[in-house]
Amino acid sequence: MEKQIIQVFNIVGSPYCVEAEDGEKLFQILRNALSARQPIEISFLNVEILTTAFLNTAVGQLYRDFSNSDIKKYLTVTSLSATGAVALRRVVETAKLYYKDPEAMERSINEILGE
Repeated sequence: MEKQIIQVFNIVGSPYCVEAEDGEKLFQILRNALSARQPIEISFLNVEILTTAFLNTAVGQLYRDFSNSDIKKYLTVTSLSATGAVALRRVVETAKLYYKDPEAMERSINEILGE
């Protein structure tokens, strides 16, 4: 199966990937591709600003529905800045921990916040 290339800039419509709502658009595309076991590349070419809110929604929630091995097998990321790569790694690690045991993570957060 031929790899599908997704230009994040075209999905969002601007070089600013900051809103969770825009991340949701990308998430839907990625989820559909991974469900079909379709290799997909997401290109961050021309993206100037990238937030963890966008990445959590676009990529982080993939770990709720798919295994780490499937994500690694079918999803590649290109043209990501060094700071974007750091943010993406942080989002992925947090998502793996969270979706491994969401209740434990919620309890931990509540303990930290004193709730």
